Amino acid sequence: MKPKRWKDAANKLFPYQVGFTSPPHDFDAAPTDFLRIAPDTVGIHGRMLHVPHYSHELKQRADNFQLLEEFVHCMSNNGADVLGQVGTNWVHCNGTTPDDIATFCDRLSDSYETPFHMAGMCLVEGLRELNVEKIALNSVYYWPDWRDGIARFLTQAGFDLIYAGNFVDLGLYPTQQDVNDRHWIFPGEMAEKSMLRVAELAPQAEAIVVNGMPNFRRSDGQPQRIVSVQTQLEALTGKPIVSSDSALYWRIFKTLGLVPTQPHGCLLSKLT
Repeated sequence: MKPKRWKDAANKLFPYQVGFTSPPHDFDAAPTDFLRIAPDTVGIHGRMLHVPHYSHELKQRADNFQLLEEFVHCMSNNGADVLGQVGTNWVHCNGTTPDDIATFCDRLSDSYETPFHMAGMCLVEGLRELNVEKIALNSVYYWPDWRDGIARFLTQAGFDLIYAGNFVDLGLYPTQQDVNDRHWIFPGEMAEKSMLRVAELAPQAEAIVVNGMPNFRRSDGQPQRIVSVQTQLEALTGKPIVSSDSALYWRIFKTLGLVPTQPHGCLLSKLT
């Protein structure tokens, strides 16, 4: 249960307080990206998960799944109004279905009186918000077992997945090791190249899904994620894009009853 003192707005630093968590060993950009597009009434706090000797394997995520409840408990105690979990493939690392994850998120949200949203589940919710059925998956840097897991999860949610491929499948890198060596930071043009390739391979798709949260370097060296270029990418492909970052931010804004300070694609534009 959340401490009673947080029911008094005078005890809060910000009118709207958002907590983020991300997988271990990754300085994640989500809190910074979200704050860039949020009203100035929003405050952000992050708490990364800690797992010694972590190497991003699905089994390690499954073995440490309980850390998500610890995060929710901690942030609830600290006065967060809503929580976002970065790391799309945590929703399928245990072989769980969308119904399983919805039940899990509801349990934590109710137990700690703080809404908790997982990025992978937000993909499903965002696609349903857009009322699409046929989808294509740009699995960007995902390892094959990650790609296959999120593809299964989306199919279990009832979507007609007509294509799923990562950067290697798309012919943008020769091997998965070449992708891994980039440490999830890619040249800026890779965003457009990969999205155009997916659109070409799946012309009948009603929307393109981007799992994970790849970073793309601008010409000045600063990183950007899909949400920052989503409007341009949707214009380029002629399709709505539901990415892990934009879907998670959309769900958080929806919970808070807020809208972003500027447009960032079809899904976030649904907020009013």
